[in-house]
Amino acid sequence: MTAEAVVTVRLVRSFEHRNFKPVVFHGVRLEQTVQDFMQLVKDDIATRPGFPPPFRKYSYDTMKIIHQAHGAKTNELVMSLDDDETLILQEGQTLRAAGVAHETEVAFFRKEDYSLYKANPQTAW
Repeated sequence: MTAEAVVTVRLVRSFEHRNFKPVVFHGVRLEQTVQDFMQLVKDDIATRPGFPPPFRKYSYDTMKIIHQAHGAKTNELVMSLDDDETLILQEGQTLRAAGVAHETEVAFFRKEDYSLYKANPQTAW
């Protein structure tokens, strides 16, 4: 198993409007903590050229595994609302301990938005 992985981070700005932007990170150290990785993503998108300001300045605070390589994908357009207790990454864990592996896709979002959407999962156009 390699120490570095490719991880796709789906920045979720709005669940209702299906407003998200995937960003691919190469060379991700799976031994770093979840909070270190969150900070790395925030720092990266703050300085990434051509990145839209609404995504750049958003207050993301939670990560959840959407998809593992060679696993089944969800039918949800933004992310699944199931299995929060196993799929939401806990801050004290390393990425590897949290279940992140090479070619994992994770959502990065604001927990408050997710809770509101989960209580009433309607999409708007």
